[in-house]
Amino acid sequence: MKTLERRIVFDHSKYVKVEEHRVQLPDGRIIDDWPWVVTPDFVNVVAITESGEFVCLRQTKYAVDGVSLAPVGGYIEPGEDPPAAARRELLEEAGYEATEWKVLGAYPVGANRGFATGHLFLGRGARRVAEPDADDLEELEVVILTRKEVESALANGEFKVLSWAATIAFALLAE
Repeated sequence: MKTLERRIVFDHSKYVKVEEHRVQLPDGRIIDDWPWVVTPDFVNVVAITESGEFVCLRQTKYAVDGVSLAPVGGYIEPGEDPPAAARRELLEEAGYEATEWKVLGAYPVGANRGFATGHLFLGRGARRVAEPDADDLEELEVVILTRKEVESALANGEFKVLSWAATIAFALLAE
């Protein structure tokens, strides 16, 4: 597919814009009103301590019913590269640094309508170096879990957001 033209139809903030694209399909057909949502790209980080424990968050989110487990994560700032964002978020949200980093992939959230790309990371050799200093609007708590506890939580749906569950699953496969 090829984008021939785009225009912003809704510009709410740095967190969401809606565009209308004029798109040419591979067979040559033109679609004049393809909706496209623009949101910031983000990182999710699974951090594993030097002793093999997983650094996770227990938190609430506006669109999630109840409390959820989550990996560390957040938006990539303008001009920031994903690995730097991963390191920053791990330090801010959990107070940890990791010595070894592995890229678990970059995945578009929406295949046909835009949204964002999630950049997923595994940080090994994590150790606590500071108090968390997250600027999240929701409450969060740093929790340390064993691999068995993480596997059980994943199987039981305790990571309630798709990108969180996928990040945990990729990290478990990479370990």
